[in-house]
Formats: sequence, structure tokens, C-alpha cells
Amino acid sequence: MTGLYYEEFAVGETIEHERRRTISESDNQRFCDMTMNQQPLHLDHEFAADTEFGQRLVNGLYTMSLAVGVSIPETTDGTIVANLSYDDVEHPTPVFHGDTIRAQSTVTDKRETSDGDRGVVTMHVEAFKTNDCPVSDANGTSSDSSEGADEPLVCEFDRTVLSLKREHAAEAE
Repeated sequence: MTGLYYEEFAVGETIEHERRRTISESDNQRFCDMTMNQQPLHLDHEFAADTEFGQRLVNGLYTMSLAVGVSIPETTDGTIVANLSYDDVEHPTPVFHGDTIRAQSTVTDKRETSDGDRGVVTMHVEAFKTNDCPVSDANGTSSDSSEGADEPLVCEFDRTVLSLKREHAAEAE
């Protein structure tokens, strides 16, 4: 799937991202290893068991990176020049091994570059935990489906990108 060109972004539009990911212990371990983050709260079962969380936390930067990754197909796949910034990052709810994450992006601002060849787009990205959200049907029966459930927000941030305009992307081909 191709991402959106500058002209296709609409301020105020919320884009629901279809891809989801269940985070494994291995995912968290590899991310910590690759980034040389040896925080025991992420890696040491016994250390984490003695904290207020009672278990290891998934590295927050992994959660943020995952939210960006799952957003790419519907936003910037093949239509981006560069990511310009990530701002106002917050992690209001912890993420644990086995949690499934989904994301959505809301376009908050856009403007053309001074030469008019490209555009700058800012999106507010939110990541939610979809598991642990039982849904009751009309009979009061719970299911594991998270559709319609109040999903905890686990990460949010503003992502600003430099986006191609369709007419200039065609000229480059």
C-alpha cells in the first residue's frame, strides 16, 4: 500500500492503522540489546518483580518505534522525504510482554515548503493496548474482542514529516 502524498492529508483526519503487534519478550530483549539499554526494569525478572509493576516493562522507545512502524503503510510508505521530528512523547500506561498494540494518527497541521515542491505534515500518533479489554455483548457475555472497548493509551507523540507532493513525485520517475 502506498502512503499519502502531501495533498491527500487532511487536517483533523484520524487514520486508523490496520496492523497490530503483540510484543514478545524476545522483541523487548532484542531492542534493549540493539540500543545497549540494560535497564533492569526491562530485562531482569527478579528486579522488576520487586517494583510497583511486578513484572518487566517493555522499553518505551520500542513502543514508540512500533507505533511509527505500524503507521507507515497508511501515511508515509513511499511518499516521505524525511522524518523531521518526534515531539511531546508520553507513556501514560505501561506495556508488558504479551500486550498487543494498535495505533492511530490524527493530522494536526500541514503546510507547503517555501519552494512549494513538498509539504510538512504533523500527525498526533496514539498507541493503545488492545488486550485486557473485554467487551460485553447485549446478553452481558464477555469476549476477548477489543472492538468498541476502552483501550488504554500507552504512548502518544507528535510526528512531523517532510512529504512529497504527487506532481513532483511523478516528475522524479
